[in-house]
Amino acid sequence: MHMRALLCTSPDGPESLRMGTLPDPVPGPGQVCIRVRACGVNYFDFLLIQDQHHTRPPRPYAPGGEIAGVVDAVGAGVTFPLVGDNVVVGSLPYGGMAEKLVVDAAYCCPIPANMPFDVAAGYALTYGTAYYGLRTCGRLQLDETLLVLGAAGGVGLASVEIGKALGARVVAGASTQAKLDAALAHGADAGFVYPSGPFDDAGQKALALLFKGQCGASGANVVCDPVGGAYSEAAVRSLAPDGRSLIVGFPAGIPKLPLNLVLLKACHVIGVFWGPWVWRNPQASRRNMDELAQLYVSGAIRPQISKRFAFDAGDQAIAWIGARQAVGKAVVLID
Repeated sequence: MHMRALLCTSPDGPESLRMGTLPDPVPGPGQVCIRVRACGVNYFDFLLIQDQHHTRPPRPYAPGGEIAGVVDAVGAGVTFPLVGDNVVVGSLPYGGMAEKLVVDAAYCCPIPANMPFDVAAGYALTYGTAYYGLRTCGRLQLDETLLVLGAAGGVGLASVEIGKALGARVVAGASTQAKLDAALAHGADAGFVYPSGPFDDAGQKALALLFKGQCGASGANVVCDPVGGAYSEAAVRSLAPDGRSLIVGFPAGIPKLPLNLVLLKACHVIGVFWGPWVWRNPQASRRNMDELAQLYVSGAIRPQISKRFAFDAGDQAIAWIGARQAVGKAVVLID
């Protein structure tokens, strides 16, 4: 038996993706097979299919790192989830844009009560990453100042909402006024539009002064940085003593951060790599996801799905995310 999948067969752009088939996956011991209902789309999918990501799957493969669906079969020894359970998985490197997917049962989490499949598929990775970053890595405390860059993207909007839920003062930075408006609508206390690069020395200094000015005299206690490039150094310069800069991604390029700045600022630069942390600590990840589910049920977080794409338009979804114009998340509807 075979299933339909959106396949990457060459290291080219989204236009090279094609609908095809792969053998039906069969769960082994400790694994479950999920009938995928929806797949979230992320910037790393755009990088992955072009061999610009650290993960290099053997081709052909289906991109897609977060899914929501229904358990179709379970392997030996699995006690949770069970056949028929609605689950979400957000820590996948690839494989989500297919009708079925086999994963380790330990990585599955229940879908929060009353959350639709399409919302669940665009929630697990971004909110899971943001919560892990702010709570576990960044130790964000009540009344601290949180600066969120790329504040209208998936991780950005999640960080704005989670920061507010944790009692922080949230300052949103975005590349356009429309994106800033979205972050403010999701609870940011203040915000600003930052200029696009590239930056010469004077422009880099001006960017740092802009960030510092927006964070207040004491500076930011925590920065969520899913942008990278020249913005990372400006963000570190905005930190208060013992501040924590959370490095989440690099769509603006890999930053060249002078380490003497880290020493002089007496700050911390922390890599937030959620997927491998989940694989190493599935029980701790499940606790985080349970806490996120409670925030969703209470209304404290409101995942925003900006665009929904049909299964055979998954290439367009990845192209849309790759253009870096998204507010919130894009989701591909599999079923």
